[in-house]
Amino acid sequence: MRSYLEFEKPVADLEGKVQELKALSQSGEAVAIDDDVAKLEAKAAQALVDIYAKLTPWQKTQVARHPDRPHAANYIASLIGDWTPLAGDRSFGEDAAILAGLGTFRGRPVAVLGQEKGHDTQSRIKHNFGMARPEGYRKAIRLMDLAERFRLPVISFVDTAGAYPGVDAEERGQAEAIARSTEACLKLTVPNLALVIGEGGSGGAIAVATCNRVYMLEHSIYSVISPEGAASILWKDSAKAQDAATGMKITAQDLMRFGIIDGIVKEPTGGAHRDPDTVMAAAGDMLDSALEELLILSPADVKKARRDKFLAIGRDLKP
Repeated sequence: MRSYLEFEKPVADLEGKVQELKALSQSGEAVAIDDDVAKLEAKAAQALVDIYAKLTPWQKTQVARHPDRPHAANYIASLIGDWTPLAGDRSFGEDAAILAGLGTFRGRPVAVLGQEKGHDTQSRIKHNFGMARPEGYRKAIRLMDLAERFRLPVISFVDTAGAYPGVDAEERGQAEAIARSTEACLKLTVPNLALVIGEGGSGGAIAVATCNRVYMLEHSIYSVISPEGAASILWKDSAKAQDAATGMKITAQDLMRFGIIDGIVKEPTGGAHRDPDTVMAAAGDMLDSALEELLILSPADVKKARRDKFLAIGRDLKP
């Protein structure tokens, strides 16, 4: 059964009526109603187009967090062949919030990182809702070291509200682990790509997204802090998250304008969860094109291009 967001209620009502009419038709309790069904489907489709043509930043935040949105595991299953997961940081333990492994992407061997939130209660608990502890970032560093050694491009699928803020994570050096993972991204002489598929939250995202190219799905978000967190700090009221989301410029469109990201993957009307296969194929095309451009560069030029990209952020901003 499809899940609807609060602002999608007009669409939910129309699509609900369509399902009721179809059920009646199949049960033989109604006369032919194909024309009525077609009209309602067209009306629902147009309502969806109208709503998604003018989404606010807060509504985009809700879409980015939609429970049915495809997750890192889905992208890996769709785009990465010969997937071989690697576990553990060789220091403390395994962190299921970050998927790490080796595979092939359109015929090329690659190293892959993915922040996985989970899709139901059990898997969300297992993956800690995509919020990694220090061992998750140290596992990412381990994978990047392997990628550097064997000259493998790195692809990161970013989807986290942020790094896990628990006491145990802080005791094991959360800030240091994030900083070292960010440093590992910057030191790579092989190309690295990041795709924000849902939420790109704070240092938890930056730790695996400091890449040559950073892309976002059309309705994903990327921010230094969650809207709720910013509202709590600025106004001491998390209920003002909508105001924070608007002021923080967290949407793909704003970040593209500021030069912080390098491209936007278009989503189907209604969000990625309405047609995951199409979105993942489009994402694969964009990543493939970027790799084609980066793989012809020398290792020194790959590293320099990444460094220059991040040093340029914030300079010559357009009003």
